[in-house]
Amino acid sequence: MTKQEFLTQLQNGLSGLPQSGVDERVSFYGEMIDDRVEEGMSEEEAVAGIGAVDDVISQTVAEMTPAKPIEPSVIPRRTLPLWQLILIILGFPLWFSLLAAAAAVILSLYVVIWALIISLWAFELSAAVGVFACAACVVILWASGKLLPGLAMLGAALFLAGLSILLFFACVGISKETVILTKKAVLSLGRRFIRRENSK
Repeated sequence: MTKQEFLTQLQNGLSGLPQSGVDERVSFYGEMIDDRVEEGMSEEEAVAGIGAVDDVISQTVAEMTPAKPIEPSVIPRRTLPLWQLILIILGFPLWFSLLAAAAAVILSLYVVIWALIISLWAFELSAAVGVFACAACVVILWASGKLLPGLAMLGAALFLAGLSILLFFACVGISKETVILTKKAVLSLGRRFIRRENSK
């Protein structure tokens, strides 16, 4: 088969595809045949080395045809039988009170945890304020000539400063961990609820 015959059959076989892609492929195989002829092959040998034109057409069509997007599977929702609906309605006082009690317990735990964190931050703030109060006392005592009480207040100020620094880092770390744990708990409950809804 000659180069022209090969390219003509290739172009005819790709006629249903976009013209720009067809021209690109025809040009590509034409240059490939020319390169092989320049290397010393005859035109027929160069064409035969490419392979059967039908195989080239099939491969090109497969490459140039966009894949069909996969549609997500639709999960049919299961309807509840009548007797289950009746049981849900009749059991509403029981399961609603249990649900409300569980929500109240979770909320109270959340409030208690954050109340402890707020108390820790309040203690940290009081220690920081104590530093400035003790420093002011040191100045007042030393100004009035009371050296030993001033030294005691200075020691107290240094102690409160160290305690305030330690408490600050502890409060920041505990607050961050509490926020992370709260987010994880909420996301875990959300995933369980979604999983339960999808399984219905």
